[in-house]
Amino acid sequence: MHDTHNSEQYNQNNIDHVGDDPSASDEASGLWQLARPAVKEALQIVAPALILAMVVHLFLAQATVVFGQSMEPNLHPHQRLIVDKISYRLHAPQRNDIVVIDLPSMEELLVKRIVAMPGEVVEIRSGVVYVNGQPIAEPFPHDTTPIDMAPMTLGPLSYFVLGDNRSNSNDSRAFGPVTLDQILGRVWLRYWPLDEFFLF
Repeated sequence: MHDTHNSEQYNQNNIDHVGDDPSASDEASGLWQLARPAVKEALQIVAPALILAMVVHLFLAQATVVFGQSMEPNLHPHQRLIVDKISYRLHAPQRNDIVVIDLPSMEELLVKRIVAMPGEVVEIRSGVVYVNGQPIAEPFPHDTTPIDMAPMTLGPLSYFVLGDNRSNSNDSRAFGPVTLDQILGRVWLRYWPLDEFFLF
C-alpha cells in the first residue's frame, strides 16, 4: 500500500516536470528573438506597399483587360490596359478619349470611345458621326459601315460612346448615353502584350 502511493507520487512528479519543460520555452523565445527583426522589417516594407497599392487602385489607376472585339482594330481581346482614374477629377472627358465604363447592368467593364459631349446633338449618317450638324474628325482607324442613327440630344454630364468596330459593338446606340459617374477613367497605357506596348 505504501509502495503504491510512492509510485503514484513519483509518476505525478514526472508528469508535472514534462509539462513544464523550461528548455522548450527558452527555445521558442530564442527563435522569436532571431525572427523578430526580420518580421519587423517585413512589416515596415510590406504594409506601406499594400496601402500604397490600395490607394493607387482606388484613386489613381487600375489595370483592366479588353473583352470582345468592339474596339478593333485599335484594341484587341485579352490586351491589358492601365486606366488613369485621376485625370477626370481635374478636367472633363474629351472627345475621342478611350474610356472604361462601369455600368450596373453589365458584369464586365466596357472599353469605348467618347464621340459626343454633354449638351451636344449626335447622329450618324451613312457611318459618319455628326455632332451639332457637323461631321467630327476621327483620326484613327475605325469601321465605316454605312449605319444610321437618328439625332439624339445629350443631357448634362452625359456622354455618347461608340466602339471603333461599329458594326460589332454594344455601345450608346444600345444602352444610351453614359454619365460621368459611370466612367471609371481614361485608357492611358497598353502594357500587354509587351510587343504592343503603347501610351495613349
